[in-house]
Amino acid sequence: MPSSRRLLLISTPVGPLGSGLGGGVELTLLNLSQGLRARGHQITVAAPSGSSLADVTVVEVSGQLQPTAHTQGRNTPVILPSDSVLGNLWRYAQQHQDQFDLIVNLAYDWLPFYLTEFFGTPVAHFVTMGSLSEAMDEAIRQVARQFPKRLGAYTRTQAETFGVANAFEILSSAIDLEQYNFCASPGDALAWLGRISPEKGLEDALEAAAIAQVPLKILGKLEDASYWQQLCDRFPQANHCYLGFLPTPELQAVLRQCRALVMTPRWVEAFGNVAIEALACGVPVIAYARGGPAEIVQQGKTGWLVEPDDVQGLVGAIARIDQCDRHACRRQAETDYSLEALAIRFEQWFETIIQN
Repeated sequence: MPSSRRLLLISTPVGPLGSGLGGGVELTLLNLSQGLRARGHQITVAAPSGSSLADVTVVEVSGQLQPTAHTQGRNTPVILPSDSVLGNLWRYAQQHQDQFDLIVNLAYDWLPFYLTEFFGTPVAHFVTMGSLSEAMDEAIRQVARQFPKRLGAYTRTQAETFGVANAFEILSSAIDLEQYNFCASPGDALAWLGRISPEKGLEDALEAAAIAQVPLKILGKLEDASYWQQLCDRFPQANHCYLGFLPTPELQAVLRQCRALVMTPRWVEAFGNVAIEALACGVPVIAYARGGPAEIVQQGKTGWLVEPDDVQGLVGAIARIDQCDRHACRRQAETDYSLEALAIRFEQWFETIIQN
């Protein structure tokens, strides 16, 4: 690939970068930007007002935030609020497209896919969730028909949910390994990390920890207050387990001391960045074999995969977690999920698009 490409990365319109509202997209944007900059590329990120992304150049765009896709039904019509930040982000992209070799969309929303054919500068789409709505599925399939190779995904499992898996470049994810410290001798607690929202299935982790009689530390953005209240009513200990939404240095300081990370998604998780954050700390992962985690966890070596929605299976895996090698967890993170490895995968995909 040429020594430098001018790349415009367009963020999710559901919240400012740094707010936690964007979930794994925020971490992906940060890590991808840093990895590509280290390889000599010029990176500009367009994101909602109030965003910050370490030392990456961010163009802040105002407007009403978009509702999150995972809180809508499959047949919910396309929604575009007045003075929407989504529309304003893509207006900025259209007005400045000549300054870039490639525009990279990370918004899981219908509009960017629809607009693909109207841009002179090529638009690549990194799809950050699995199939959630009929409108999005059709928009993605339309891009697959018109612009082969313009679609990227974290995992094969995620891509298969759209019915056009062969149209996707599978790119995985990464983290900045230098920000995560290895811990060989953990305490007794388990960790659960993610957005506190029904599709993440936190109640199963709480129930499994209670049955196994082990403490659970809960970390992440409290997104659904009514759901959280239901959990606290059912599991009175939950309030005492919740440590909040922490910056990476504080998060990894807690996470690395845990015996395992428990992942309990109710939906097809596109990837699961929290899994590789745990691995980087030497923490094995216990996860439902649903979506991205099933392509990350090395069974019996860096964690245990459990039948989806099987709480007793989680309990059994907790009992076997010390059979996993914490050094092997760190090695997997270093081998598969470094920023450089991620940047190389993406730049190879980008060059294929630019050259076509």
